[in-house]
Amino acid sequence: MSSVYLCGFMGCGKSHIGRMTARASGRTFVDLDRVIVEREGMSIPEIFERFGEPHFRELEAKYIRELSDGYIVATGGGALINDNTAEFARQSGLTVYINTSFENCYERIKNDANRPLVVKNTKEQLRELYDTRDAIYRRNSMCMVNGNTKDFIIRNEILKLMDYFENNGKI
Repeated sequence: MSSVYLCGFMGCGKSHIGRMTARASGRTFVDLDRVIVEREGMSIPEIFERFGEPHFRELEAKYIRELSDGYIVATGGGALINDNTAEFARQSGLTVYINTSFENCYERIKNDANRPLVVKNTKEQLRELYDTRDAIYRRNSMCMVNGNTKDFIIRNEILKLMDYFENNGKI
């Protein structure tokens, strides 16, 4: 059974929708950021401060390779911006972009001190990052769902994609 990798901007709903999808499908949900925090023994802000963002992206690439056996994986907002990591995810499972508007994402993340990129950037800078990543998420994902609708609709769309992928071996 292949894993499902959910990607999208910070605050798009990867973890929440991932948990819902895992419950509905009987799969195990994994939050890639939590895996990194647990295995590295430090918070994401600590990793960014001590080693920098490039090191954190290397950790994402490393741990995502361990999650290819049937999980529902909420990737970090930047995990699939790495083309090699995205290629691995596409080859080992289904990659789904939860396309949520910047406004909705920003409302969810604007006061989150555990997100180094939020703390260090203005709303305008985050918007630029969102716009840049949108094109990358589209390029590096196999499918896209509308993240601006009700949670159960997003979950059901992902479940339909999973069913199709499992039965046809491709999208």
